[in-house]
Amino acid sequence: MHERTGWGWLTWTVPCDGTLPDLPRQIGVLTPGATLPQRLALRWLTRHPAHRIALTATSTASLRFSTVLVGIISLFAALSALSHGLPADVVLPAMLLAPLLAEALPDRLDDRAREHARIVEEEAACQYLQRLAALHTNIVQTAADSDRYELRRSAEIGQNLLWDAADLLQNEDTRSVWTRLIDRERLMVQLADQVAQTVERTHAEPPTAEACQPCAGEGPLGPLPPGFEPAARPTPSPNTNTSPPEGYRPMPQSQPEDAARTTDVYLLFAHEPYYTCDGTQEINTTLVAAASLLHPQVQQPDGARIHDRLTQRRNPGEIIPLSTLTHELDGGADWPAVGDWEKVTTDLVQLVHARECDALSLGLPEIARALICAGPHSHVRAFDAAAGEFIAHGPNDRAAVLAEVDRFLAVLVAEQDFWPGDGLLPPHFHQA
Repeated sequence: MHERTGWGWLTWTVPCDGTLPDLPRQIGVLTPGATLPQRLALRWLTRHPAHRIALTATSTASLRFSTVLVGIISLFAALSALSHGLPADVVLPAMLLAPLLAEALPDRLDDRAREHARIVEEEAACQYLQRLAALHTNIVQTAADSDRYELRRSAEIGQNLLWDAADLLQNEDTRSVWTRLIDRERLMVQLADQVAQTVERTHAEPPTAEACQPCAGEGPLGPLPPGFEPAARPTPSPNTNTSPPEGYRPMPQSQPEDAARTTDVYLLFAHEPYYTCDGTQEINTTLVAAASLLHPQVQQPDGARIHDRLTQRRNPGEIIPLSTLTHELDGGADWPAVGDWEKVTTDLVQLVHARECDALSLGLPEIARALICAGPHSHVRAFDAAAGEFIAHGPNDRAAVLAEVDRFLAVLVAEQDFWPGDGLLPPHFHQA
């Protein structure tokens, strides 16, 4: 069953019991700014499959029903033409050519129509594209009910993001392009959030002082995963440096000069989003104990080398984002000398999936996740479509995100220490 949309289509396989399927079998995305002929190509690709007639009971060869029908019609037409005196050297080739065209022409038209669409069928690719399609569909529906230019432009940008993602998934494996897929999903989520804010501000009354207060269960950067409590935004003193400290335990302990190592720290990193078993909570960021980097199922010696960098001169219980290590490694220029962080974090996610270590799996809001991926002194700018300006989120916002992660972690650690896994390799400590 094909579900046609303004941006493409979804193909569903409905079970025999009549229950609704959770995942489409195929997703097709139409080229942005499609013309009428290109939209007709969508209709062609989502037509009912052709009925075929087997040549023999034991043969796999078959012909289209339309080919057989055209062949029969052309035979009677040829006999009629011959009876009226038309030359056989004209009638017979035409009689043979008609069924050949009926058999081959649809395949050629399929190839031409696919030039204007990107089609994915692999399960992981369909799961990812379905999430993007749901966000984009909401944007398109919102724009259709409004005459605001910002909303129409958001729908156009969403179509381009969906097309780019489908193009990547059609031509590449999801594992090889997951970082680029994350970027596109991040932009689509941000776009959907801006559209929602624009609609809300359009219909909202002037805000009151009470309305400006953050709601329970939301952090300073938006809704947070279940279990989070709002954390107070750090307020920098005008006479002190505004750069946030790394860590964010409630009472960080100062380290003696001779204590170069603190193994009781945690690594926080973003990765390709996935959903929990019930399909309601997106997981896009994971926190593990530093010792999990020494697990034998993590690529070595890369994991041990990253562990070495992670534990140099830290506070006990400190949460170290991967972007902080990148900042310390000359903005990432020194990563090749340490290890392949992409492969190591991928192995850590697989370790968490297999329940071979303890982890804190998070579904951070869009801006919060972007701040975690940015360096400790970086700024993340988000465009506010309603106000027509950019809003900058900086180090203090990043500190607030890490403070909330720390509050959630403290509840878990108070009950039981994080288990890094079994069979850990010995650490490789080098001179700090």
